[in-house]
Amino acid sequence: MSSWLQRQAGSHQAQLAATAVLSGAAVAGAILGYQSMKRREKVKELKASIPEIDERHHAEKLTEYGTVTPVPHMSKEDERSAQLARRAQQGDYDEDLILEQLARNRVFLGDEGLAKLRNSFVIVVGVGGVGSHAVAALARSGVSKIRIIDFDQVSLSSLNRHAVATLADVGTPKVHCIRKRLEQIAPWVKFDCRNELFGKSAADKLLEPWTLDDGEGPKPSYVIDCIDNITTKVDLLHYCYSHSIPVVSSMGAGCKSDPTRIVVGDISLSSEDPLSRSTRRRLKALGVTTGIAAVFSTEKPGPGKASLLPLPEEEFQKGQVGELGVLPDFRVRILPVLGTMPAMFGYTIANHVICQVSGYPQDYSMAGKGRDKMYDGILANLQGLEERLARSEAGQDPVGLRIPISKDDVAFLVEEVYRGKSVVSGLPSRLALVPWQRPEGDFGADQEWEKEGQKYVKMDLKDLVCMTKEEATRHEREVLRGGKKVEEVYDEKVIQKVQDRMREAEEYEKYR
Repeated sequence: MSSWLQRQAGSHQAQLAATAVLSGAAVAGAILGYQSMKRREKVKELKASIPEIDERHHAEKLTEYGTVTPVPHMSKEDERSAQLARRAQQGDYDEDLILEQLARNRVFLGDEGLAKLRNSFVIVVGVGGVGSHAVAALARSGVSKIRIIDFDQVSLSSLNRHAVATLADVGTPKVHCIRKRLEQIAPWVKFDCRNELFGKSAADKLLEPWTLDDGEGPKPSYVIDCIDNITTKVDLLHYCYSHSIPVVSSMGAGCKSDPTRIVVGDISLSSEDPLSRSTRRRLKALGVTTGIAAVFSTEKPGPGKASLLPLPEEEFQKGQVGELGVLPDFRVRILPVLGTMPAMFGYTIANHVICQVSGYPQDYSMAGKGRDKMYDGILANLQGLEERLARSEAGQDPVGLRIPISKDDVAFLVEEVYRGKSVVSGLPSRLALVPWQRPEGDFGADQEWEKEGQKYVKMDLKDLVCMTKEEATRHEREVLRGGKKVEEVYDEKVIQKVQDRMREAEEYEKYR
């Protein structure tokens, strides 16, 4: 073996081959070294060309998904508006001009109410179809500090319902699109844009006090929930409820078309909506059943109406449905949405917040629409009560006895006068109407009208009060039959509330 190696080493061909290999390696090393040196020079030049981050040169942090959100394109007009907004937010804007722009709100809310609104800090989570209209209304109405939270970008399909987005905004973050457009309307409003996905782990940071000004900023005056994902919606509502932060939640505007069915009420009263049903169920598991304001529609689904179609079976066979989404906690399907409805939800929510923050009186009929069966039941119970009293207290035959009360009267008293709650306990379920005191004469048919052939009970709307059925039974036993005075049965607080409601009923009657 060694002799063979000696012969090969002495071979002229082997020497030539070795020389070629060594020469090639030397040339390759020189080329690679030169390329490495050029790369280092280019990198050095590139780093030197990067300007310092300032107002002219904006930078975005990487998202949790390793991407950078695109910086919105600014036209010259946009740049001028942004510069005006920066100056206005620093106080370089005439106060008289602001008050002139807010003049209609000022005369409606009063100076004190408008001042409360201008000093408020509102957070809007989710600025799509509903949230963008809510933010626009808040900014136009005088709210001076608004934090908007949304990770999403404007898409072409957003334009059928978004409040301010244009074709030029497609592909840009919704939060920056809204800030850019609304600063052209109300330049003094300060926007804290959080281009992030809300989640339980980020709640403390995203719902923290205002941070854009020097010193410790105010805590949120109100949080508006416009999220359409159930998990994150529940996380937000539970956090606000647990930390005593005022919050109002938008239920689903998808598949809805009747604007007359949009109402404001406690979340426990929302029913005709899959989003609200799932949200209530999950909140209940966390110990929250009531105490959260919500905007929802009582519209029922029906033949020919839009509906959310189920995913094809083959999609389920591919694996977890959640894996079909591009991001965690992000809906998979496109919802059928009539573009007008999200705007109505958004403005209803903004109206609620504006009135709450400014201290303007609000007496909602809590989901009063769509409760015809309840009104029929209350009317039937009132008729039955008068018949029982006519038989037992006046010794009259109740057959043919009528009361001068209609279903519309019942709805008026329950919803407008008593706000859908018992005047005694404040409970909103199993309601009834009963006379507050015994009549001056006797129960049963009015004798004067009975002479005219009319067998009916003389009754004024203002004399009826709203209670639960159990409370009405006790009231019948102790006051109407037992002869007790209401002062012997109820405390001063209840009696005062009844007197106030009776005066309201009498006043309202002028306009019915």
